[in-house]
Amino acid sequence: METRPPIPPFNLETALQKVQLAEDAWNTQDPLRISLAYSINSEWRNRDTFINGREEIVKFLTKKWSKELNYRLKKELWAFNENRIAVRFEYEYQNVQSQWFRAYGNENWEFDTNGLMTKRYASINDLPIHESERRL
Repeated sequence: METRPPIPPFNLETALQKVQLAEDAWNTQDPLRISLAYSINSEWRNRDTFINGREEIVKFLTKKWSKELNYRLKKELWAFNENRIAVRFEYEYQNVQSQWFRAYGNENWEFDTNGLMTKRYASINDLPIHESERRL
């Protein structure tokens, strides 16, 4: 059975570790590596898209980063309990027309007993910015 420490139940230290591990993984922009943090049958809602399982996660992230270039993400722990974590995040990227954006959002995560994420619900809003306004 796969295990992805830290595992629930979370405390402040392990919740912060889980958030940092997710941030670091997403900043690699490696869909396969990222997908391994999720259960085989993980359920996602990303904006208006529903994704089920690792195979769909890899396809989704591959497509995402073909359009969101020079991607950089920062996550912040917002709340946690036994097996759930809530984060706020922002990320910046350029689209294929070279327009910069900053995306703001919240994610709700649920984990199984092995530390794999079984549910990820993300609400995200994009704001066009000038390159001089970048923070990340």
